[in-house]
Amino acid sequence: MPDPSTYRPAVGSIPESPGVYRFRDPGGRVIYVGKAKSLRQRLNSYFADVAGLHPRTRQMVTTAASVDWTVVGTEVEALQLEYNWIKEFDPRFNVRYRDDKSYPSLAVTLNEEYPRLQVMRGPKRKGVRYFGPYAHAWAIRETLDTLTRVFPARTCSNGVFKRAGQIGRPCLLGYIGKCAAPCVGRVSAEEHREIVDDFCDFMAGKTESMIKRLEREMAAAAEAMEYEKAARLRDDLGALKRALEKQAVVLGDGTDADVVAFAQDELEAAVQVFHVRGGRVRGQRGWIVDKVEAVTTGELVEQFLLQVYGGVDEQTGVGEAGEAVPREVLVPELPDDADVYTELLEELRGGRVSLRVPQRGDKRSLLETVERNAKEAFARHRVKRASDLTARSLALSELQEALELPDAPLRIECIDISHVQGTNVVASMVVFEDGLAKKSDYRRFSVAQGTDDTAAMAEVVRRRFARHLKEEADRRDEQGVAAEEGRPRRFAYPPNLLVVDGGAPQVAAAGRSLTELGIVDVAVCGLAKRMEEVWLPGDSDPVILPRTSEALYLLQRVRDEAHRFAITYHRQKRSTGMLVSMLDDVPGLGESRRKALMKQFGSLKRLRAASIEELTTVPGIGRRTAEAVLAAIAVPAVEDAGDGSPEAVESTTAPQGPAERGTPRDGAGETAEVGRVAS
Repeated sequence: MPDPSTYRPAVGSIPESPGVYRFRDPGGRVIYVGKAKSLRQRLNSYFADVAGLHPRTRQMVTTAASVDWTVVGTEVEALQLEYNWIKEFDPRFNVRYRDDKSYPSLAVTLNEEYPRLQVMRGPKRKGVRYFGPYAHAWAIRETLDTLTRVFPARTCSNGVFKRAGQIGRPCLLGYIGKCAAPCVGRVSAEEHREIVDDFCDFMAGKTESMIKRLEREMAAAAEAMEYEKAARLRDDLGALKRALEKQAVVLGDGTDADVVAFAQDELEAAVQVFHVRGGRVRGQRGWIVDKVEAVTTGELVEQFLLQVYGGVDEQTGVGEAGEAVPREVLVPELPDDADVYTELLEELRGGRVSLRVPQRGDKRSLLETVERNAKEAFARHRVKRASDLTARSLALSELQEALELPDAPLRIECIDISHVQGTNVVASMVVFEDGLAKKSDYRRFSVAQGTDDTAAMAEVVRRRFARHLKEEADRRDEQGVAAEEGRPRRFAYPPNLLVVDGGAPQVAAAGRSLTELGIVDVAVCGLAKRMEEVWLPGDSDPVILPRTSEALYLLQRVRDEAHRFAITYHRQKRSTGMLVSMLDDVPGLGESRRKALMKQFGSLKRLRAASIEELTTVPGIGRRTAEAVLAAIAVPAVEDAGDGSPEAVESTTAPQGPAERGTPRDGAGETAEVGRVAS
């Protein structure tokens, strides 16, 4: 464990200017990023009295091995640089806003010719406008069911939309008036976009003008004795008012605001935010954050403003977390540099922003409501946290004891091989840190040399750790220049424990590769599927963990995740490879046309489902060539698909997840059955 005094900067070498600093571990990884108005005053506080620091801060400075800093001109520049570095390096000890669950949003794909209304989760995409997030997906579907009567925009998938256009007949929604059916030309692309724009205006809070316009149209239709049109407009008005009734008015002045509240203890904090647009609550969102230091509520507000609104796109006005900067941000406590953060928000929004603490009235009442939601969410999380932390800590300690490791395996990597009888050999590497999957560090390999599990395993282990040794040597030679250029070396960070999917042969192959590279500080074990035995290099007998052992559960989760990741990649590669081989003998189909087909359809399944008309849309493919392609890839009528033929392999799909364990091959590395996927 490094001693902070060994890397403390010399007295007087730290400038008093504003800037951003980084703590790095012995491997050169950035583990903490912070900003300061005075770098000298801030950094000296970390080295004054280590015993008096917050427990998490003490852990950070004793984990670190060096510190560096960058001086900037203003505090706003420091905020922007801090945000960029946190996003780039993903430091282990920084406060990170992670969702306590995945919230669905109502998305409008404005980047398409015919925009679509749909439920969407996950990261935000450019060119897509989002409303929400909502607490439940059914709430979005209920809203769409009500509003598509008034705004009949497209809600179908691209496949359904394309097929409807090919057959010239709309889907059911088109027949019952809940879709304008642009797929069959009932409305043009411009008319459909106008419908979508009206929908977006209504969802954005421009409800009064929409209702008044429909009332005028209804009155005009009645006066002109167009009673059917007037009745339809009356029903549309009723649908809009029903949708508005479900969104309670919380701010009578119709303002746009985000209302933020916190509930916290010494280790973590729960954050809740209500998105109010047009005086109505349009969405609600929650996060759980780890507290590295003894931060105040004002400092939590700083991190919220920086990470949720940071990185706003100039075209969409939407931040990295998918949130546009509103006119008002209501918080329980102002940060110390409130003027600096207000200036940053105004720069991101392109207009005035009010950052304040509400004192009375409706806004104060709403803040108290958000605080109650934060406390309830935090209470639920603490119950879950207690059980999760106990189980993960127990699993790591049991694993350390069972495998006789010097330390608990805080970073575990697992490698799995997937192939069909030695063809299309691929491998996956998944990473677990502190008992949790770290998907940003996952890797996958295409194996050229390995013809069986052991040879492939040896090659993958050799490639992975040869890369580690090379980058470590480069880092030492360049004295961290590459890290200064902003390329985090996650792949070069070695594990405490390497797990291989298999038995003694696979473990021996992995051990030989590590020995050849001179790596002696990485433990190796294998988990065999048949009896869930743990094999160690050079041992003739396996380690048998109790069936109720948390250590065994952890190894199974790691192994199953590696298996899922490997077999997904294998299926992609197999589908593409089979497509190329089947098209080799089609007359008139050269390499460039094969590539065009693969680019257009991507897989054998999609190509088989295509029609001749769809194939002829590919450049260079005529009708006769299209007929020859479909004939070449057609599935023959066979009674027994277990003979190892391409059709048998294609039609045999292994279920993903734990259910597929033990079917492809056993833990000792035996060959898979003919026509099955080995992994």
